[in-house]
Amino acid sequence: VHVAESGGGLVQAGDSLRLSCEATGSTLGFNAMGWYRQPPGKQREWVALITDSGLTNHADSVKGRFTISRSDTNDTVYLQVNSLKPEDTAVYYCYAVVSGFMHWGQGTQVTVSS
Repeated sequence: VHVAESGGGLVQAGDSLRLSCEATGSTLGFNAMGWYRQPPGKQREWVALITDSGLTNHADSVKGRFTISRSDTNDTVYLQVNSLKPEDTAVYYCYAVVSGFMHWGQGTQVTVSS
């Protein structure tokens, strides 16, 4: 399983972005996909997930601003990030859970200037 993110960049506070993540390869037994992020100098933190049945959940710190969704083909997930704040600056990592194993992408940098 190969996971690849895209859509990061340098934005100003209050701007929006849509991050994309595509999972390719053997996704039989797909369980869920989601996002983590790692701010500079801090530990990686969970952001959101969407299950194979379409259930979603978001971290309290991003509820109301971030929304996870997926494509009709279920192999791509999106993270709509609105009202960005400087503290949202981080490398955003996508993951796919397939048959209980987590597969990670390389990450995409989001930098929010004040």
